[in-house]
Amino acid sequence: MKRPRFMTLAIGLAALAAMAAGSLAAQPVDDTQLKQAIVFGRHSVRSPVAPTATLNTFSAQPVPDFGVSGPGILTANGKTLETILGGYYRLWLTQEGLLTGNDAADANLVYFRANVIERTIDSAKAFAAGLLPAAGVTVNYYGPQASDPLFDPVGAGVALLNQDMAVAAVSGRVGGSGQSLSSAYASEFALTRSVLLGYPAGQSPPPAAPANVVDVTAIPIAVTAGSAGTPVGLGGLLTVGAAVDPFLMEYADGLPSSEVGWGQLTAEGISQTSRVSNLAIDLEERTPYLAGVLSSNLASHVVRSMVQAATGNALTGSLGNPTTKLIVLIASDTNISALAGLFDLDWLLPGYQPDFCSPGGAIVFQLRQSQSTGEYIVRASYVAQTLDQLRNLTALTLAAPPAGAPVFIPGCSGPNATFDCPLGRFVRLATHQIDPDSADLMN
Repeated sequence: MKRPRFMTLAIGLAALAAMAAGSLAAQPVDDTQLKQAIVFGRHSVRSPVAPTATLNTFSAQPVPDFGVSGPGILTANGKTLETILGGYYRLWLTQEGLLTGNDAADANLVYFRANVIERTIDSAKAFAAGLLPAAGVTVNYYGPQASDPLFDPVGAGVALLNQDMAVAAVSGRVGGSGQSLSSAYASEFALTRSVLLGYPAGQSPPPAAPANVVDVTAIPIAVTAGSAGTPVGLGGLLTVGAAVDPFLMEYADGLPSSEVGWGQLTAEGISQTSRVSNLAIDLEERTPYLAGVLSSNLASHVVRSMVQAATGNALTGSLGNPTTKLIVLIASDTNISALAGLFDLDWLLPGYQPDFCSPGGAIVFQLRQSQSTGEYIVRASYVAQTLDQLRNLTALTLAAPPAGAPVFIPGCSGPNATFDCPLGRFVRLATHQIDPDSADLMN
């Protein structure tokens, strides 16, 4: 039997949100009340995702030890940072009146879900410990060998990725030649090479790579069909991304300065090298065709959860139930980037590159209701600890919060300072952006 798709209920969904279909008038005073928050965040600080043995072939010196059992594991500081972050959300959401401060009661109002990867599950548990320290919170997740349809719809069989279309879509963004990226990002490649091979940036001519080291910046960049977990292959660009991945994590985890890029990188240099890994994610996840396939199912569930909360009526394809006030979803930077690509969302926080998904950073959707008109609106933002807040394990308070920026939702947001978007208009936008063949109401 054919499974129900998003579009089969699109008309009914729009009708449920008709109460919010009006245009939002700019108001000098914010009279809205927070009714639901959806936090879609990345895991916190981890060890590099590539094995140490592989990374050591890319550099003249061995990579530092993160004190965990293997690649891609949440560090001890990563857990602490996520608990600190959860504690900040506790303060904010209690101030907003969404949570009461009674942890046992509030635990019935939250829904947590993490991707199957260990670091995302551990991050979600640490966030929950900071949010509701006196209550047990259930973190929902699939088994380690399963594919969660929210975060891996292709692996779960909800969405079908056309490899030829994926390659064409990405190739079209790089002028038909991935190698053109080497010149467009020449300064980032040069800085990366100098750090990996241990010579001063700007040295001319640059020295040859030692015989036992792979010069990752010389590997050709080519757009090819992807493999498991990788929508498209990008040749050397993905290898360079893996090689620079440790730098930001070294800084954020508080390693000594001598071990951050072997003493050659400041926070500014780390940000510059991250442009390469951010580029790879942008091409793989934010390319419109790929964003539609990879995030339509998640977007469907997010939008339906908002409508369910606004109407108070149970709605198929929602997360939690009509009384759920907080939804926390923890996954990876790739997942967040894909959803951002679907809605064309952009952000910029101090110290990071545009649209960079920092450890613990999250897209936050607020469902708010005007107390004067009854209208429901969606307010989006990106919230993340700064690099120095991560490095220093900085306590977060309402007076000293993480960094945050309002996010404009193209085709929906109004011209006010918080870029508010009427819920009905957001539903219509989502119905247009979501690929009906990549969304499943049941999963």
